[in-house]
Amino acid sequence: MEASPDALRRAGNEEFRRGQYGTAAELYTRALELLEAAGEAAAEERSVLLANRAACRLKDGACSLCVADCNSALDLVPFGIKPLLRRAAAYEALERYPQAYVDYKTVLQVDCSVQAAHDGVNRMTKALLEKDGVNWRQKLPPIPTVPISAQTRWSAPSAGAPGANTPPATALQREPDKAAANTERARTLKEEGNELVKKGNHKKAVEKYSESLKLNQECAAYTNRALCYLTLKQYKEAVEDCTEALRLDPKNVKALYRRAQALKELKDYKSSIADIKSLLKTEPKNTAALKLLQELSRA
Repeated sequence: MEASPDALRRAGNEEFRRGQYGTAAELYTRALELLEAAGEAAAEERSVLLANRAACRLKDGACSLCVADCNSALDLVPFGIKPLLRRAAAYEALERYPQAYVDYKTVLQVDCSVQAAHDGVNRMTKALLEKDGVNWRQKLPPIPTVPISAQTRWSAPSAGAPGANTPPATALQREPDKAAANTERARTLKEEGNELVKKGNHKKAVEKYSESLKLNQECAAYTNRALCYLTLKQYKEAVEDCTEALRLDPKNVKALYRRAQALKELKDYKSSIADIKSLLKTEPKNTAALKLLQELSRA
């Protein structure tokens, strides 16, 4: 007999708790397929399942798939805190900081007590200030205004009597949220690594990034560790980290550039040139890449 959506969801939660994120995602997918026929009647339950599957994608480093699932969840139930937070985390891992900032700010409109969103806003503010300077706010996408009805919906006590403001599947979100502490710890470790890089302590930074990656695979942690490996002249390790980063984000400019640098040092000029040409398709005027291409042409 075909398992029910509820049974598949519970099984997915159990697999997630065991760290089997791929299996959990498959179970959530099967539950979603069974609920498709119910249409709007199952919108909230489908939204929760999509948010849960997004958490699996995020843990597996499939950030683009995580974003897609969160988009679908938010189409069904707008301004859901969990899909907004998970999409923000995915954008952050993809280094799409303006989009991450907007999602974290939107969460705070829904519920200003969410500490993860406050922390995210602080991180994104720092990153955007470094990237775009004092006028960084002018480059942001518009931040949506959250209607009062959405704020009321998500502020309803989850332990209250079932009703229009209490999503029946709220409890089902809890299993994937057990990984939130690990994700936050991973970010903290990555930031500690960043500070060590600024101080020139690349060996210690490698340790921090390695600890971070054990908890959460993130593109920026791989590219940052690769930078350390380049400085330490551990070129094979730099190539491996950049390759992992490109598995998560195939067009990541830092990963392509740093892998090209490492390959050049390993005298694999053909592969190095291929990476630079791939980078220049995304950023044709990247001066560092153009300079490296010139050097490679003379090699």
